[in-house]
Amino acid sequence: MRSPLTLLSLSLLLSLPGASYAAEPGLFDYDQSARLDVREIGVEQRGDVTIRDLTFAVPGTKDPIKAYLVAPSAPGPHAAILYVHWFGDPVTTNRTQFLNEAVALAARGVVSLLVDTMWSQAGWWQNRTPGTDLAAGVQQVIELRRALDLLLAQPGVDPARIAMVAHDFGAMFGAVMGAADRRPKAYVFLAPTPRLSDWYLFNVKPASVDDYKKELAPLDPIHAVPKLAPAPVFYQFAAKDKYVPLPRPAEFYDATAPRKLMATYDADHDLLPPEVAADRVAWLVKELRLK
Repeated sequence: MRSPLTLLSLSLLLSLPGASYAAEPGLFDYDQSARLDVREIGVEQRGDVTIRDLTFAVPGTKDPIKAYLVAPSAPGPHAAILYVHWFGDPVTTNRTQFLNEAVALAARGVVSLLVDTMWSQAGWWQNRTPGTDLAAGVQQVIELRRALDLLLAQPGVDPARIAMVAHDFGAMFGAVMGAADRRPKAYVFLAPTPRLSDWYLFNVKPASVDDYKKELAPLDPIHAVPKLAPAPVFYQFAAKDKYVPLPRPAEFYDATAPRKLMATYDADHDLLPPEVAADRVAWLVKELRLK
């Protein structure tokens, strides 16, 4: 059963943040002066909303990052959202997952950037190795920071009204990015798990599991979420989620400083019921002060 929006006052409840892990200073730094080198591939018009199909460059990444930039035609100031997709159905394991939501919110004055990630690449799950997981994860966090650079560079974007919406691995790496980069002012995380090893160990076993877990600790979102305050966080979890079983949702909620909200839905890990998106949009309208 889902938590109704009338429970938004729960976001004011106090709880002690969980223990945090101090990542190596500068681990997620990059050359912020490097050119974004934005290349436009195509443009689609949906009424008064423009969808730009583009790529942008990230220091340390060989190939450019694919993205959709969704913007209203009206002048700013605009709220802005960075969307990061899940790893699940191949059809939506990419920047298309939240595209319809971004178009709908553009009608309310929101500029959105939806990016591809390393797990959108064919064969990523089968080809990743324990020896490269840390370096690849660090680079993914840097790519998300670079996406924020591009989003905030858009005309009329209000830097005081920036949010992130992210699902599954997107939520996990998004939380780590948020701890390193304080520009987002609100977060919606769908179905993350507290530690990368909860999922990474499904298909690959390192020589030493304990050493592997210690090595990946800087990428574990449970260590990052205490550092997101004062930005509010809205967690959306699924009651039938075999990938995020109890008590992992409560572990996230307890580790997160106020303001926070957690809703649980009668759904699987994909969180497809329409009320999930409806609750998320209503929360974003409130937090981003949308029309």
